[in-house]
Amino acid sequence: MTDAETFLAAARRVIEIEARGLDALSAALGGSFSEAVDLILKAKGRVIVSGMGKSGHVGRKIAATLASTGTPAQFVHPAEASHGDLGMVTKGDVALVLSNSGETPELSDIIAHTRRFDIPLIGVASREDSTLLRQADVAIVLPAAEEACGTGVVPTTSTTMTLALGDALAVALMEHRHFTPDHFRTFHPGGKLGARLLKVADLMHSGDALPLTSGNTPMSEALLIMSQKGFGVVGVTDADGRLAGIVTDGDLRRHMTGLLDRTAGEVMTRSPLTVEPGAIAEKAVAMMRDRKITCLFVADPADGGAATGLIHIHDCLRAGVV
Repeated sequence: MTDAETFLAAARRVIEIEARGLDALSAALGGSFSEAVDLILKAKGRVIVSGMGKSGHVGRKIAATLASTGTPAQFVHPAEASHGDLGMVTKGDVALVLSNSGETPELSDIIAHTRRFDIPLIGVASREDSTLLRQADVAIVLPAAEEACGTGVVPTTSTTMTLALGDALAVALMEHRHFTPDHFRTFHPGGKLGARLLKVADLMHSGDALPLTSGNTPMSEALLIMSQKGFGVVGVTDADGRLAGIVTDGDLRRHMTGLLDRTAGEVMTRSPLTVEPGAIAEKAVAMMRDRKITCLFVADPADGGAATGLIHIHDCLRAGVV
């Protein structure tokens, strides 16, 4: 047998093995797949896809496919999640976590985060009794299948099955939402344009979510508001409800001595940078990057400069505004 014939024989063997794996996956799909689709459809936020190693590479593709077919999604690397990116995984999201063994140690923090904050978790693994699937709200078990490498140690058939499963989820969601080719073109490259044309009002937090207080509020109470709302800032309004200032971490450090004896009005930075609700979200991102800050209050001139919202850089990133 020539080298060329050997190469072709190896290629055909790999494809045949992986095809058998896909057949097994198709036959094994059941109620858990439908439950996963329902869970994603009910989510008000995004599908957060995570996985380590080869599962992570597959996860990035799954997140991209979901996002381009009408299901907002993003990939969060589990190692980065343990160093701050867990802030991207919020209530309203649903997590799709991938691991062939279901025991990948790097996934422990993101799994624990979903359990702590009641974020729905869909687990995909090949072992039904694995930690991942035991913790998951919906467990999808990959069927036992031969890896195509011949040694059984290189992820080949298992990653192909996971990738196909992601495509199956995306298409099932896409068909349920009646996603059309016109919608698809909106994201290629119209999706990028569409994200860039999102307005601040589309992404901002408002109402009870706003961290606001009056100028005569004791700093002890203002600090509680900062902590409860979770944005790391508190806006200070005047008697007419206009945004008069903002208290940030920097203001706290500058007034550390006797901080709790002061009021919010004494500590705040006056005339803070704001953005209008009708502004393009990309403008808000540029403003935050220029000032090296993570959020902006939204003030509406039509409403007398009242603070009507707050936009965070993470909201923009999740929406694809970069």
